[in-house]
Amino acid sequence: MIIKQLIDEDLTNYKVPSMTIAFPYCTFKCGKEYCQNSPLAQSPNIDVSIPSIIKRYLDNPITSAVTCQGLEPFDSYNDLLSFVKQFRQQCSDDIVIYTGYYKDEISDKIVELQQYPNIIIKFGRFIPNQTKHHDDILDVDLISNNQYAERIS
Repeated sequence: MIIKQLIDEDLTNYKVPSMTIAFPYCTFKCGKEYCQNSPLAQSPNIDVSIPSIIKRYLDNPITSAVTCQGLEPFDSYNDLLSFVKQFRQQCSDDIVIYTGYYKDEISDKIVELQQYPNIIIKFGRFIPNQTKHHDDILDVDLISNNQYAERIS
């Protein structure tokens, strides 16, 4: 699996300590000029096996969820789905997917992911100069008022 970054303990993107997997590709639908992940986009890709990521997660007593995010997880959908399938064989902890896509743009992928329990998706592009708001599902503040999380399964 190709990723950009793996953070063992992230306390900023979900209500519980999470492992964060940064995915390597993005179509920059938010606009490249607004991308908060520009430095990440310039970083080298990392080739790591899904079983090794899962083992690293399971061996960490601090984390109790996985967040998949920037660049754009749905632009690496086959890897995202493979991770979800393999993770679910060993663990039922929440998987949170941050996406800039809107729900209607990835409805076919949502239907496929709904067969796996405890999947949460944060939908919506970054839009500059918006009012941030608190999302009750993630229990974090989101920067654009068009963004929201939904538990899909």
